[in-house]
Amino acid sequence: MRKVRQACLLTLLLALAQLALFAQGEEEEPGAESLAKEEVDDDEDEDDDEDDDSEVKEENGVLVLNDANFDTFVEGQDTVLLEFYAPWCGHCKQFAPEYEKIAKTLKEIDPPIPVAKIDATAATAVSSRFDVGGYPTIKILKKEIVAKVKEVSQPDWTPPPEATLVLTKDNFDETVNEADIILVEFYAPWCGHCKQLAPEYEKAAKELSKRTPPIPLAKVDATAETDLAKKFDVSGYPTLKIFRKGKPFDYNGPREKYGIVDYMIEQAGPPSKQIQAIKQVQEFIKDGDDVIIIGLFKGDQEPAYQLYQEAANKLREDYKFHHTFSNEISSFLKVDLGKLVVMQPEKFQSKYEPKMQVLDIKESTDGAAITDHVVKHALPLVGHRKTSNDAKRYGKKPLVVVYYMVDFSFDYRVATQYWRNKVLEVAKDFPEYTFAIADEEDYSSEIKDLGLIDSGEDVNAAIFDEGGKKYAMEPEEFDSDVLREFVVAFKKGKLKPIVKSQPIPKHNKGPVKIVVGKTFDSIVLDPNSDVLIEFYAPWCGHCKKLEPIYLELGKKYKNQKNLVIAKMDATANDITNDSYKAEGFPTIYFAPSNKKTNPIKFEGGERSLEHLSKFVEEHATKLSRTKEEL
Repeated sequence: MRKVRQACLLTLLLALAQLALFAQGEEEEPGAESLAKEEVDDDEDEDDDEDDDSEVKEENGVLVLNDANFDTFVEGQDTVLLEFYAPWCGHCKQFAPEYEKIAKTLKEIDPPIPVAKIDATAATAVSSRFDVGGYPTIKILKKEIVAKVKEVSQPDWTPPPEATLVLTKDNFDETVNEADIILVEFYAPWCGHCKQLAPEYEKAAKELSKRTPPIPLAKVDATAETDLAKKFDVSGYPTLKIFRKGKPFDYNGPREKYGIVDYMIEQAGPPSKQIQAIKQVQEFIKDGDDVIIIGLFKGDQEPAYQLYQEAANKLREDYKFHHTFSNEISSFLKVDLGKLVVMQPEKFQSKYEPKMQVLDIKESTDGAAITDHVVKHALPLVGHRKTSNDAKRYGKKPLVVVYYMVDFSFDYRVATQYWRNKVLEVAKDFPEYTFAIADEEDYSSEIKDLGLIDSGEDVNAAIFDEGGKKYAMEPEEFDSDVLREFVVAFKKGKLKPIVKSQPIPKHNKGPVKIVVGKTFDSIVLDPNSDVLIEFYAPWCGHCKKLEPIYLELGKKYKNQKNLVIAKMDATANDITNDSYKAEGFPTIYFAPSNKKTNPIKFEGGERSLEHLSKFVEEHATKLSRTKEEL
């Protein structure tokens, strides 16, 4: 407990010290003035050569260290607070009284923590070991840190080998085909995100290499190994993929050490968990909140079981899989072994749909048939749309969503099911549509964009079509008949879409055309023009950096009548076509005149004038070369 208090006090005092430094300004770096000052100090130092440099002196409670006494002093200390200063540094002089107060405080605790300073302009050997580049620099020295710094400063020291494997075309297949599981990063040396990931990835590789059995991590320079990058559809950096005996799967986990470690440990386990008791199945049915997927088999050597495991691997990110070898569970479900059962928990069952969907898995069954069966029957007739499952579960359109206070807890379950039953009455007659209920608080921003935030109704509804357009139901007391009329009107094409949009610009003849929600179709989807469209956010730093380059690009092609360079604030305007998605900023698409629903996303390259120009010219269908030298 004493060490904990000591550490807390030291951290607090160091924070106060940093605040004091911050108030004074940034660290000073050596300049011409300081170099001249050092020459004067050299003359003065000649008079002090007779002093014993190995003796540790004290000035106003602060210990004075140098090259001669540093190692000897710190070797005997568990913790030392150390300031690197320069005699000429104004910040150091201002900070000195505060540092002396810290020394006095730390000297009075039990056990005391020594506070020291070192003239970095004189003790150059120690300063270089700790990479001191400005003054004052404050460091907390612990025994193990000092030992490591001393070790790496030796001339013959070489860094330990990386735990991350380096793969090329020569060793890639052999490595990934033999591994039960391996994570591979495809990177580009110049990529900022890759550089940011690198230390976390290496730390994770070291941690996972200690497991039994180890889980290997590897990397591929995609700019050098272009054939490998092309083979695995690498279009952006970094791209991470999990390989199981050579079969690739998308990596959808975190990108920091502990997140990578936990995710890969989970991925290394079986994709399906075994259940052994009927009670487990009963709990799934009674209290479950998601689709129930259970494979029933005679044993783990059965070919059907192996097929099921392979299929489960492909969907393990989206669904929870279970399996059993129990005859009792088979009897309880009234399903023979060798079958796959997909069913809903009680809360999502209804009289309009079967309680379970069963697939017979044989040795000849195609793996795609298993995954298709799961995906097809994963949603109930009216499901619960959540922010956590929205993109993966509710991508199929048209999607009819009914918003209200959705809460399946005991106190609100009856009211929640009351409104859901109203939706079921309509959903049963429109099997080609996907129906869902959604909590109004979870989707408050979506309801606002639909113009329904102030509708005054307890229940609201909207429809999202295949093209990305959305339609809001006029505020009215909700009932099955009202919802049915709304869906029928949509089906007959009588509804007008809701589009979030900034005002249409009055003057829009600049080199970069401004696109808003109301003009997206007329500009970006114009079949007579190729369009390069940038989706940006006003607060995005990368977007601001790109702005002058993008303007130059617009100027370069301003005389091209059938080529439009455009941009749109994706935070203030709807993208009215689902083929264009802005999941990050900036996002850039090229929309060829003849393929408006199949745009090409700019990925992987530097956002420079040269690379963007090359991208435009590579995909342009109407580029004139008479006036521009391209």
